[in-house]
Amino acid sequence: MRAEFRCGETILTLVSDGESIRIGERAAMEARAIVEDKIRGDPFFGITYEPYLESGKDPELIRRMCRASSAAGVGPMAGVAGAIAEYAAGKMVESGAGEAIVENGGDIALYSPGREIPIGIYAEDSVLRDIAFLVGSDRITGICSSSARIGPSVSLGSSDLCTVFSDDVALADCCATALGNSVRGPDEGGLSSAAEKIGSIDGVKGCVAVCGGKVAFFGDIPEMVPAEFGDLIRGR
Repeated sequence: MRAEFRCGETILTLVSDGESIRIGERAAMEARAIVEDKIRGDPFFGITYEPYLESGKDPELIRRMCRASSAAGVGPMAGVAGAIAEYAAGKMVESGAGEAIVENGGDIALYSPGREIPIGIYAEDSVLRDIAFLVGSDRITGICSSSARIGPSVSLGSSDLCTVFSDDVALADCCATALGNSVRGPDEGGLSSAAEKIGSIDGVKGCVAVCGGKVAFFGDIPEMVPAEFGDLIRGR
């Protein structure tokens, strides 16, 4: 079963059985409340573009965002979509879901131990058009994307698309932002250097950077297959 769910600025696509989807929706609201409570207590958390150190007093969701922030060198809110997706998927798996996918604004938390699922990454650039990554995992894993051209998220670079793969979804989200910030143009050397830098961060499996018709891959990238986008789970 596939369903869309909206809570404030959060728009989720959830894939699982019906009861697990309801659990995922409630979990997403819980996660948003945790982040909103943190921002009420410290508005700086919600606006800084710099790493934010974790506190033992914070809930694990906030601490996870802070750790990802420090590893990637970006602000903690760069990981908020991935963190919420991971939180919701985690609650779905805890409830007994055999498969759980949560897509949150182009950032995906996926649990699919029994099969590989084609994950399409939306990009206007023809390099990755009609291409999907085959992803399956017996633990929750992340596929997160950032773009200077697509979507409302802030990017300080000029990438068409940057995608990061990691079993820490908040880290994948923060690193996708960091990779996007690092891409200044389609120069192959600069593109490859940015991908290598982010792909070498501890916990990152691999990454893809696209700009101006050029593409750089680094690390462990899932198999790519031709795809029709109509039936895919899609990142940005």
